[in-house]
Amino acid sequence: MILETISVCPICSGESFNSVLVTRDYTVSQKEFTLQECENCKFLLTNPRPNQASIAQFYQSDKYISHTGGSRSLIDQVYLQARKITLHSKFKLIKKYKKVGTLLDYGCGTGQFLHHMQSRHWVVDGVEPSDNARNMAHQLTNQELYNQLSAISKKFDVITLWHVLEHVHNLNEKVLELKSHLNQDGIIFIAVPNYESADSKKYGTHWAGYDVPRHLWHFSKTSMIKLLSKHGLQLLNIEPMKLDSYYVSLLSEGYKYPKSIGLIKMMSAVISGITSNKSAALSGQYSSLIYILKQA
Repeated sequence: MILETISVCPICSGESFNSVLVTRDYTVSQKEFTLQECENCKFLLTNPRPNQASIAQFYQSDKYISHTGGSRSLIDQVYLQARKITLHSKFKLIKKYKKVGTLLDYGCGTGQFLHHMQSRHWVVDGVEPSDNARNMAHQLTNQELYNQLSAISKKFDVITLWHVLEHVHNLNEKVLELKSHLNQDGIIFIAVPNYESADSKKYGTHWAGYDVPRHLWHFSKTSMIKLLSKHGLQLLNIEPMKLDSYYVSLLSEGYKYPKSIGLIKMMSAVISGITSNKSAALSGQYSSLIYILKQA
């Protein structure tokens, strides 16, 4: 593993960072990683982190379900059931802004969202760097998919990133590249974890939303809006992903209490999810948030 250190904040160009948290890769390697905060704008990032050549090894696990589609464990089953619900919720949300058209799902995983949108008469394309996940998505959608955005020359009415932006190494470059693939009247939907949520504060270093080192960046509302407005994207709305608080809490329970009985973890996660969403109903700080944007 080769680590690289970020010396300049991608949002404000600040050059001073403070270490605020040490957490662990609970999914693959069990290695510890440090979260640092920009002194100037308070943006949170994993620093140092594996470079692009080294990061692939941290996705190579049957536990990383978005790339494998596995369904053996209790957590996998919860994820798959939640995904069935959220697929239709995503479709309904997009329909508020665009009835039908062309759609690019960046980081399409095993292709379930693309397939769902296909069945609703959308013309879809997907980008997925994982060969295994991309092959599964190809089989599901019966069309060519891409391993990088630069292989696509056309523009789209809608671009979606469902928990993907936190994974990309070159943050500013990627936002600009995505914007260049958006039609002038197009809409982009970006979902990311929110470390200011109540479930994040409850679980601390065991919060599954940190997911180091795969999550390179950790967003608050403030940092996300600064980043996107910096690149000429206008915020239309912020929508919650309410089911995420339950799934993230279930993962976090497992990280914090690995020897706990499955049913106890499930009950604790449900209580945590309810509590987090109730808190967010007042504060707006849900476990995950969808930022809806257009060209400024």
